[in-house]
Formats: sequence, C-alpha cells, structure tokens
Amino acid sequence: MLWVKSMHIIAMVAWFAGLFYLPRLFVYHARTVHGPSIELFKTMERRLFFGIMTPAAVLTLLFGVWLWVGYGFTDTWLVWKLVLVALVVFHHIWCYRALVAFQNNANTKTHVYYRWMNELPVLLLIGIVILVVVKPV
Repeated sequence: MLWVKSMHIIAMVAWFAGLFYLPRLFVYHARTVHGPSIELFKTMERRLFFGIMTPAAVLTLLFGVWLWVGYGFTDTWLVWKLVLVALVVFHHIWCYRALVAFQNNANTKTHVYYRWMNELPVLLLIGIVILVVVKPV
C-alpha cells in the first residue's frame, strides 16, 4: 500500500500545481486585451487543464479510493478530508468553466476575481494536509 500512497501523493502534487497555476494564467489572460498573446494563453490553459490537471485529478481520486478500500478508514478526520476533496473537485470544475469562457472569448470576470480564486486551493490544501497528518478529529 505504500506504493499506492506514494502514487496518490505524486498525483495530488501534480493536480495542485495545476490548480495553483491555471487561475494565475486566468489573471494574466483577463488583463490582456488584444494581441497574439491571447491565443498563447488559450493554448497554455487548455494544455494545462487537459494534459496535466485532469489526468492528475483522476489518478489522485483513483489512488485515494484504492487507499480508502485498502485501509478501510472510517475515522472522522477522513470524512472531513473527503468534504475538502469534494471542494477541490468543485474548484477543478470551476476552472473548467472559466477555461471554456476564455476559449470562447466570453470571460466577464476581472483579473482581481481570478486572483481571489487563485487562493482557494491553497486553503483547501492546508486543511487537507492538517487533517491527514495531525488527524485532529
């Protein structure tokens, strides 16, 4: 099970790297008005989301379920971790919706909005790590 746990952590790190970087790309994209850089942002965002973030998210969730079944955790900390993981999945879906808006030149949000949304995965990661390591509940 240590190999499964290792793969879970590696996939999670890749997923969160994307969750940290994609909204930052949205910040820069929202500030760009004209020019060829808009198409570059679209390409970078699409490749990050579909080439790294989504495969890493799927692997994280698959390895996480494997660990859950293998260890049979039923502790309260795991329930709270799963709540936070659900919020991470919703943030991933939010990233997809923002990506589609940018791809269709239909973004209506400002760079400030994306700056705030860029902070959410940090807070979720802090909560998840504390729950897994400290197991306070």
